[in-house]
Amino acid sequence: MTDTDHTELDTRRRRIIFRAQHRGTYENDLMIGDFVKANIGAMSEAELDELEAVMEFPDAELADWLTGRLPIPDYADSPMFRRIREAALNRA
Repeated sequence: MTDTDHTELDTRRRRIIFRAQHRGTYENDLMIGDFVKANIGAMSEAELDELEAVMEFPDAELADWLTGRLPIPDYADSPMFRRIREAALNRA
């Protein structure tokens, strides 16, 4: 990986962090933002793709699925979604 590649990846990570912390609802800002801050440094580009796909869902649905109020539907289910949900359910 070149310096340019690293710079682009760092820029992508910063954008994802900002987006995760500014979802539009405080609940999702905390659940998704805290997960992203804690884990993004170790994520591969493929995992970043998965994370961005999760963040495409509307806030209302995300909050219901991440808190367990509603089950994650098959079309939205992914290993990344399950990781975020596990972290959300285990928040102290």
